[in-house]
Amino acid sequence: MDLRRDVHEEMLLLRERMDEVTGALVCTVDGMLVTAQIRAEAEQAAALTSALHALSHRMTGLIHAGALEETLISGAGGHAACYAAGPKLVLTVLAARGANLGLLRMEGRRTAARLAAIVERAPAAG
Repeated sequence: MDLRRDVHEEMLLLRERMDEVTGALVCTVDGMLVTAQIRAEAEQAAALTSALHALSHRMTGLIHAGALEETLISGAGGHAACYAAGPKLVLTVLAARGANLGLLRMEGRRTAARLAAIVERAPAAG
């Protein structure tokens, strides 16, 4: 099993299912880049994804909102959505302005669940 390849293939499938997706990346919760298809600096985006995930996780705990599912950032030119993909990975999906956010949410969660399952199946490094 090639973890990076399997994770990358899931990202490609997400982009095929949703035309409005303009990029995606997967990193570990501590900011190590696993794979990316984005126009921005991938390493920097992975570090920011990790920081955003940590802050969002703390906020959901503070407000007693339950387990973190996603964080959505919307700007004038588009969206960035971050999804917890199990306890080890974070998926960030970039979407164009006007994207169907309900579909983004559904597809982002589906992909995050698939990524978590890939990691769970992977043999432990030792």
